[in-house]
Amino acid sequence: MAQNIEELQARMEAAARAMDFEEAGRLRDQINLIRGGASMTEAATAETAGIRRQQPGSMGLGSSRQQVAPPAGWTPPPKPDLMTTGRRRTKAERR
Repeated sequence: MAQNIEELQARMEAAARAMDFEEAGRLRDQINLIRGGASMTEAATAETAGIRRQQPGSMGLGSSRQQVAPPAGWTPPPKPDLMTTGRRRTKAERR
């Protein structure tokens, strides 16, 4: 399988050098499908034209987390009172 991926990578790089970016993109998608567990025939016959790629910056710097959308009807909790939050009570106050 590694040899097949190397062959596809060489074809992808040749297509990119020839400015055939559609073919290079198709080969890139095949490589990604094979790395994801698809067989060579499944990867060759897969339709990847509808795949929407993530845009740069939509996940944040150095992060692989998707942006989280809150559920419908969710409201953020009230902000804490800064005058009382994080303050420890003394023994005299606890009595």
